Parts: sequence; structure tokens; C-alpha cells
Amino acid sequence: MVLAALVVATLVAGCGGSGDQPAAGNAGPETGTITFTGTDNAATYAPVIAAFEAKNPGIKVTYTQIPFDQFNATMQQRLSAKDAGIDVYTVDEPRVSQLAAKGFLVDLGELDSRAKSSFGATAYAVNHFRDKLWSLPMWNSTQFLFYNKAALAKAQVAPPTADPAKRWTWEQVEAAGRKAQQAGTKYGLFMEQPEAYYQLQPLAESLGGGSGITGDDALTPAVETDGWKKAMQWYGATYASGLSPRGIGGFQTGPVFSTGNAAFFVGGPWDLKIFGSAKFDWGVAPLPYFAGGKPVTPTGSWSLGINPASKQQGMARKFLEFATLDAAGNLATTKTTTIIPANLEAQKQYLPAMDAYSGAHTAGASAITAYEAASTATSRPVSVGYIQFEEVMGKAFADIRNGSEPNARLAEATRQLTDAWKSIK
Repeated sequence: MVLAALVVATLVAGCGGSGDQPAAGNAGPETGTITFTGTDNAATYAPVIAAFEAKNPGIKVTYTQIPFDQFNATMQQRLSAKDAGIDVYTVDEPRVSQLAAKGFLVDLGELDSRAKSSFGATAYAVNHFRDKLWSLPMWNSTQFLFYNKAALAKAQVAPPTADPAKRWTWEQVEAAGRKAQQAGTKYGLFMEQPEAYYQLQPLAESLGGGSGITGDDALTPAVETDGWKKAMQWYGATYASGLSPRGIGGFQTGPVFSTGNAAFFVGGPWDLKIFGSAKFDWGVAPLPYFAGGKPVTPTGSWSLGINPASKQQGMARKFLEFATLDAAGNLATTKTTTIIPANLEAQKQYLPAMDAYSGAHTAGASAITAYEAASTATSRPVSVGYIQFEEVMGKAFADIRNGSEPNARLAEATRQLTDAWKSIK
């Protein structure tokens, strides 16, 4: 998932004053201490907590970190037990529907109109389930094609441009990557999250394969379309041919690019600073697409939601609004990270800084980000079965990467999803 990178490496409306109130009987005291639970380290949220407390002197916020790989299971257990020790928590956006269906989120319908004007259409929509708003987006994301200028120059390949209208195709990346290998670069292409649906969804979507989920109830597998088959055949072939390496797991790939051993790397905005210490020349370009297909980029990140078991929902809602709907508050959530704020006004203030993250290397990053958010961003599917979908597809991607025949493995994934979703239907 998108912010695992930060874990491994690391709205114009004002807060409150809107008259919006939490569910009757759960507002709780107007002052005191609330708990905020997420996956990132405490330093990530220290600026927004400090800013909120300065604006709301009667309220203190205590942050609790749960490691990323334990977060979802731990939260499911605690929310199922109606643990009132959680007031506000980070919500992985594709899981909004299942969390809402299980009664683990407070209905935020009173904030809907403000949310619609404060966030982009995709970020706004993905936080809804059954026409109700359940969480508010805190961050957003995209993906870039990072390229090794030194490796391409050695291979006599002109590098890609930062202009989204002239973005490269995957076929061009593959051809250039092979030339770079022939010229001495160890690897042609790295995906930062080689088994993650978030990063691989655009491959199938670019070829018209769809999200992989269909049906009126969004509980019908659709991973055997022509687009999915073609995308996974291409993906598997990149490993079988040695263009991409097997045996290097998710988020272990960045250091290989940093040492100059890869021609191309697909990663997120968090990498713009991480690669700043690299000892070779590199740049960023828009995410590629398949020839004859369409450009598609991943989007989404963490949102914030309120625990229905909280006895302090009034204070919890004030913090949630400040960190998302308030532009200054949302910007404060990004002071120690290089993730993108979801609030549109905060984005306007934030994006120009991206071009200077690593000097000339990151030139054009802000324009790419703005264009993708407006034109190519495609969210992960909204389904109460998304959790099972992500798990099944992650294993399928791993098997295809390691040599399984793509069509057969997608058929197996269809069977697994059909079985897994029977209980939900």
C-alpha cells in the first residue's frame, strides 16, 4: 500500500465553528485528551498535533503508533471489541467500505458539502460507501517514472520528458531498459511495490482491463479480461527475461536504484527526497502507459475516521476537521514527509516545493503531480470485499513475478475470490 514506503523509510474552512455535531450522546466533553492511532512514527504527526493543540488549548492529542504490517489486524480486533481507547484513526481508503459496513466508522454526512469542495473528485468519492461519507482524506499520492540519466546516456538513449502529453509507453521503457543493460547497467526496470495492487492496477487499467472487480454489489471477480491477461503476461515477462529481478521484495528496490544499478524505477513522491543522496544524475517523468491504451495512475492514501465507540467524538471531530478540511492543518500533516496533502488549497501551496526536493533531479515533479491528479488518477475499487481482493491479488502478482503462467494464475485468483466472497454475499 502506498504509505508503506514512509513506514519503511519513514480546505479552506477553519477547524470547528461549522455547527457540525457528532452523533447524539457521544459528543463527550469539550476539553480533555483524545487518542489518535496510525502507522507512521510519532514525528510524522507531531507538527499537526502541535498546531491543533495551539488552536484548541483545552484539547490534547495522544498519538499511538501500530506497525504497518500489524495495523489492519490490530484495528479490526480493537474496533470489533468496541474499544473506546481509540478516538481518531487512519483509514486505508480502499478499506472504507468494509469498515463502514461493519460499523467501525462514524457517519460524517454533515461534512459532505465541505468535503466535496475541499478535495478532488476521486479523493472525495473513495471515502463514500452507500452514498454516505465515512472518512476524510488526509493525504494523496501518485507514481513517477524515475530514470537514470547516466545509464541512459551510456546506452545512447535520449531520456523521457516530464511532459505528460509526451509520456513514454511501457514498450519504450522496456526497449530502453534493455539497451541500458546491454551497455552495462545491471537492471532495466524496478517496481517499488512489485506485488502491490496499488502499483500494478494501472497496467491492467491502461489496457482497458478494468479494476478487477465488477457487479452491482462489487463482489464479482473480473481479473480474466483481455486487459488483465495482456498486462500480466507483459509483467511476468519482464522478470522471466531479467529486465526486472526476482528475489528483491517490495521497498527493497529503492536502494538498488540509488546505487545506480537500474535504468528505470517506478515509485512515489516519498522517493523524491530519498534519492537526493544518489551519486549519479537522475530525473522524473510521468508514469508510462501501454501503446494503444490510455494513461492511468494510482491515487489515494490514508484518510481519517472516527471510532463509533469513542466517548469523545466532539473533540475527535474537531481534530479530524483540522487535519483534513483546514488547509493549514492539512499542510501540517506533511511537514515531516514528502506525501501529498489531499486538501486542494493545501496542494496549491505544497506542490511548488516538490520541484526543489532534490535540486534539478526533481524538476517537473509538481506539474506531473497536478496533471495526474486532474486527468489520470484512478482509485482502487470500492468494495466490501476489497481486503480479500488485495490479499488474493498480492499472492497472484508474486506468483506471476516468480514464473507462474499468468492466465492460469489469474483463473486461480478468480476461483479464490469467488470462494472468499461467498460469505459476504
